[in-house]
Amino acid sequence: MAQPDNQSKRFFESLSGAGKSIAVLTSGGDAQGMNAAVRAVVRMGIYVGAKVYFIREGYQGMVDGGEENIKEASWESVSSMLQMGGTVIGSARCKEFRSHEGRLKAAHNLVQRGITNLCVIGGDGSLTGANLFREEWSGLLEELVQQGLIDEDAVQKYSALHIVGMVGSIDNDFCGTDMTIGTDSALHRIIEVVDAIMTTAQSHQRTFVLEVMGRHCGYLALVSALACGADWVLIPEMPPEDGWEEKMCQKLSANRAGMKRLNIIIVAEGAIDCNNKPITTDHVKDLVVRCLGFDTRVTILGHVQRGGTPSAFDRILASRMGVEAVIALLETTANTPACVVSLCGNQAVRLPLMECVQMTQEVQKAMDEKKFEEAVKLRGRSFENNLKTYKLLAHRKLESELPHSNFNIAVLNVGAPAAGMNAAVRSAVRVGISEGHKMFAVNDGFEGFYKGQIKEIKWADVGGWTGQGGSLLGTKRTLPAKHVEKIAEQMRAHNINALLVIGGFEAYLGLMELLEARGKYDEFCVPMVMVPATVSNNVPGSDLSIGADTALNAITDTCDRIKQSASGTKRRVFIIETMGGYCGYLASVGGLAAGADAAYIYEEPFDIRDLQSNVEHLTEKMKGAIQRGLVLRNENSNENYTTDFIYQLYSEEGRGVFDCRKNVLGHMQQGGAPSPFDRNFGTKISAKAMLWLTKKMNETFRQDEGRVFANTEDTCCLLGMRRRALVFQPVVQLKDETDFVHRIPKEQWWLKLRPLMKILAKYKTSYDVSDSGQLEHVVRNIQPKESDPSGAM
Repeated sequence: MAQPDNQSKRFFESLSGAGKSIAVLTSGGDAQGMNAAVRAVVRMGIYVGAKVYFIREGYQGMVDGGEENIKEASWESVSSMLQMGGTVIGSARCKEFRSHEGRLKAAHNLVQRGITNLCVIGGDGSLTGANLFREEWSGLLEELVQQGLIDEDAVQKYSALHIVGMVGSIDNDFCGTDMTIGTDSALHRIIEVVDAIMTTAQSHQRTFVLEVMGRHCGYLALVSALACGADWVLIPEMPPEDGWEEKMCQKLSANRAGMKRLNIIIVAEGAIDCNNKPITTDHVKDLVVRCLGFDTRVTILGHVQRGGTPSAFDRILASRMGVEAVIALLETTANTPACVVSLCGNQAVRLPLMECVQMTQEVQKAMDEKKFEEAVKLRGRSFENNLKTYKLLAHRKLESELPHSNFNIAVLNVGAPAAGMNAAVRSAVRVGISEGHKMFAVNDGFEGFYKGQIKEIKWADVGGWTGQGGSLLGTKRTLPAKHVEKIAEQMRAHNINALLVIGGFEAYLGLMELLEARGKYDEFCVPMVMVPATVSNNVPGSDLSIGADTALNAITDTCDRIKQSASGTKRRVFIIETMGGYCGYLASVGGLAAGADAAYIYEEPFDIRDLQSNVEHLTEKMKGAIQRGLVLRNENSNENYTTDFIYQLYSEEGRGVFDCRKNVLGHMQQGGAPSPFDRNFGTKISAKAMLWLTKKMNETFRQDEGRVFANTEDTCCLLGMRRRALVFQPVVQLKDETDFVHRIPKEQWWLKLRPLMKILAKYKTSYDVSDSGQLEHVVRNIQPKESDPSGAM
């Protein structure tokens, strides 16, 4: 393996954990992904030379002490826990820790083991308790001296307690972070149940009222309503106005009249009306039965939402946060405030713990005082965007309420199918209609476009599309260059004033070709925008693509099953081939989520020496307690070192220590129902694209000619996720960022995650800390300018 470079060596010297002790505990309610966080803390801690301890049963174990409760962790002790739900080290709510005497006992137990660095994984209550413990630390040590339990040397040696928090809670109710550990997995459980309920509801023309968890936060209810296209949602941050019962029944009745055979109503467990009175599922059911006579059933999901295996997103989030937490602990000084590590967009950030707690408490205060708009803003931009998108899509305006635009917009899918494409199309159609436009669906991409496979698509036509995989519009890889004349004819015949293209690299190339055709055909002088949708995640200008999360979950689930197939047998290594073309995103990030030992990709060239080194590394591990190995290979990583070659090499070199099996995952990575993340991402990004098209059409409309004429570079854009925000970028400006031969961006953010996978697999490697989070302050949500409707998204 490559030796650390000079910059990395400086990092290892300055952030050495030698002589330090770190303890990790999980507290409060459990959440899927906590084990991944514990594993990352333990392995990163050991990697930098620190001693790492488990504290079992949360603060209760810290108070009780003893070898069973505070135990040194080894590398092997966290093997095979990545895919397990809940928390292996246990969690408990501890009354004793809330008392001064309890915290005194806890301080004594930590000092006995020389522990002055705590990594706490829990909710706001657990993290607030940790901060109080830190503030009292020096006073607690003085008391221990007075009681003769420790000496003055111990007070000097362990004078400061350093705390870093990770928010583990399915509720996603902690301000300052986009997603808490466990939220995405809980959404998976909810959507699995809703998808299953929809089939039986449709059979019997039933209405289902579902209660989801979340305490006083409506995030799970809101996002699951977005992800399944629910008819109505009730959340504490947006209580319905007086008379909501009648409005809800009218909407349910209208949906049934529009040939919809089922209704889904989602109720957050903390749902209230505008007088702060609880709204229960039974109340909603009785209302529907009394007013409409519909066959109505109630399903309370309960603790199912907390159970099961963590999603790929939660494993990656927890692994990244665990490593970040250790770095934060090593960098902290006596004056550094206790912080939480979290994610903003796809960026790691550190935020002062008490600022986050204070804002979280302000949300509840605002709700108690009936300042609901303020509560929504305090929840953060992500929550507010979800709410605005839901309002745009869920409630159809009457014809008289619609703005009159006379604009026609065509939407098409281009390239290979990706889960979430249908959610994006549904969102585009409904937002377009809400903006007063006529929406046209193009079947089979650019091929269908030039053949005239175009028809108007209405609000009801896209009902139920959110949860369906593949592309219901149909999609082809055909590029438009050879058919621009016929496509221009179709644009003219249907008076198309704007184009929304949803797809992968072919969509990107296609948009460039249409831009070039503007010089010859005025029909292409209209606003055009592309939304990236491909499992390969290889589109320049966007860190993420619709469909990639679903593919990652397919890879992770399959790897879990494959590894489990070897349990109880002799030592075995699995070689698994993933899709992605020349882009190694699926292999690398899938490897991090599945706990792979190596991932071979095109972007990081490798030779026979690297393969030999990997085999030797695995052989060494297999001689110990490790029973299974996992190696991922991107399909185009190397034309000579094929999956068969690597399988044969490992089989031969590992003979006598382990045996080998290989799997090619193939198109199963493209199939299946879209994940909650892809449904939500596709819905929001497509809605933002439509608002942008509306704005551009209005700006470029020529009154004297009675038509839209847009021929500037900034009217042909790609909408992509860049670090923390969704950004419109002219496709012309993305040319220099693109490797057209291999169909990948020249720079890819996820390559910085590869050292994490190697570190967690026990390789010595260089790790660039320049991308690590820096301590920031919590930013309060500010209302975007009214003049820019897309800003609200």
